[in-house]
Amino acid sequence: MKIWTSEHIFNHPWETVTKAAMQKYPNPMNPSVFGVDVLDRSVDTRGRLHSNRLLSAEWGLPSIVKSIIGRTQTCTYIQEHSVVDPVERTFELQSSNITFTNMVSVDEKLTYRPHPDDPEKTILTQEALISVKGVSLSSYLEGVLASTISANAGKGREAMEWVIRKLNAEIEELAAAARGTMRTPMAAAMTAEK
Repeated sequence: MKIWTSEHIFNHPWETVTKAAMQKYPNPMNPSVFGVDVLDRSVDTRGRLHSNRLLSAEWGLPSIVKSIIGRTQTCTYIQEHSVVDPVERTFELQSSNITFTNMVSVDEKLTYRPHPDDPEKTILTQEALISVKGVSLSSYLEGVLASTISANAGKGREAMEWVIRKLNAEIEELAAAARGTMRTPMAAAMTAEK
């Protein structure tokens, strides 16, 4: 088993990052995730939002890994459970593949929290447990998969920034439209008075 960890600081408040994380897919930085289905979503008695989603992805395994595990088909399904706690201001997401589990399992946990020293920033901690079973060179393959996860994490952070820019642009567009709508009746009233 191989353990991969990472920490990243977003220069955005926790609420912004959480909204972006919920809308992360699809994105142009990581087109391998091509489907997201919400299986269940509910709010518990403590006000926490629980979501269960199924992600469909083209698992970008390096060709050496494909040849060793004997798989050319790389479409995989990932189950994802997340909990957004608005009181504690945490967003925890756990995911694991449900395809190829007899050979490869990747269990990932992401936690988003406000930065303790700066409320305008958010800390993301990531951890992945990678296990390759039933094939030779499993330790080597786990290392290759850890490198792939690390590269994908970088793409994921880029995707988050892309989603945040997109959300901010949409908000600005709505605000501009609202300002225009508010001015139009006032302008009409002023013109009518003349």
